[in-house]
Amino acid sequence: MSLDDILLNASKYNCPYVCVTGGEPLAQPGCFDLLNKLCESGYKVSLETSGARDISQVDSRVMVVMDIKTPGSQEVDKNLIDNINFLKSTDQIKFVLCSKADYLWACDFIVEHNLMDTCCILFSPSWNELDATALANWIIEDRLNVRYQLQLHKILWNDTPGH
Repeated sequence: MSLDDILLNASKYNCPYVCVTGGEPLAQPGCFDLLNKLCESGYKVSLETSGARDISQVDSRVMVVMDIKTPGSQEVDKNLIDNINFLKSTDQIKFVLCSKADYLWACDFIVEHNLMDTCCILFSPSWNELDATALANWIIEDRLNVRYQLQLHKILWNDTPGH
């Protein structure tokens, strides 16, 4: 599908917001061009990225939602820490937590990289791994200045592909 076809398709929804996500968008050829064209077309654009690919060339008008992989994900080695240098105050960092150990690791990571002064921080319990109430209680008990987020696509559609 061409960029023009994508823009035509997006216009049919009559919605001012477009989220570029699914797998790892930055692994797709033309992703940067798509982000630029969406912005130029007047959309408010967000990019959901794993944090494993360089975000330095992402259009500054795009809100980046970047994952930081925790040890429980078995993907912590994929974090491209230099990406933190390219985040804006309008961006978000998301931690999907698998356990109390991940929670404590994330808290230390936030302090080590001074993330509270960088952008909004999101904590989310990993689907079927961490009790959502337990995570909410830890955040409250520690008076942690993060946003709590549930993986709605998994709750609403039970992680069905395509939703």
